[in-house]
Amino acid sequence: MSLGVTSRSLRGISVVVAILAIGASGCSGGDGANKHAVSSLATGDCYNLDGKSGGSGDLAVQAVPCEDPHLGQVVDEFEIDDKDSFPGDDAVAVIADGRCPAAAQKFAPDPWALPQGVDVFYYHPSKTSWAAGDRAVSCAYTSDSGTFSGSLKSDPLDAGQLAYLKGSAAVYDALWSHQPEGEKAADDLPGYKAQARAVAAALDTHLQALQGIEQPETGKLRALLEEAAEEWKTAASADDADTFQTAYDAAFAGIDPKKSIAARKELKLATTVPADEAESWEG
Repeated sequence: MSLGVTSRSLRGISVVVAILAIGASGCSGGDGANKHAVSSLATGDCYNLDGKSGGSGDLAVQAVPCEDPHLGQVVDEFEIDDKDSFPGDDAVAVIADGRCPAAAQKFAPDPWALPQGVDVFYYHPSKTSWAAGDRAVSCAYTSDSGTFSGSLKSDPLDAGQLAYLKGSAAVYDALWSHQPEGEKAADDLPGYKAQARAVAAALDTHLQALQGIEQPETGKLRALLEEAAEEWKTAASADDADTFQTAYDAAFAGIDPKKSIAARKELKLATTVPADEAESWEG
């Protein structure tokens, strides 16, 4: 089985896939009652890596109670059942990328509620384990350093909370997934304008959803985002880099995550801006 990571996928950053070949997915010769292959764990199970079990070189994990310190928690598992021969690491990673982030977001919809350093990882078949019959993909929230305690499974959210989270995620996904190639607008004005159009469109959809939430702080946020949306539209239609930059500066400041804290508190969502997001708006 191989390990992949969808880096910061739920916070709208471009997908990065890291492949680490580890061996077949089955475990043999384990000496602990809770030592398993990753693929043997069920959705919601928490685990720690347990090195390589026995003499086979298989990856092993140890299931632990979620209240104990642990490395990860499984959020989904599925099998690749439409391929006869091993499609290759890249193709298998694409399949995992297409499903694991969505499963993780359903499991824990609010990315602000995740512990620092926890992200979406997946374990998928390698060429060797495929030949042995392995077709399992396990999606997990995993810490990139240290451990965390407690289940990340979210309590059921109401319609307003879900609408806010969906719209907010789409806005930041539009921002980061449409990163221009140039370092500044003068280097790639068409690319920056395309990014602005994508963010403006996502904001329009987000604003429509926010209209259905009749609460004061959410209403204030909606007014701020309406102003930001106009700046993004101005940037998207700019004829030159200077005009674009003036609108972009105001547009970018307008979607600073810190401006959503009061509305999030009102909606009973997490209110601590993740460090990696906060850094983007510093200075």
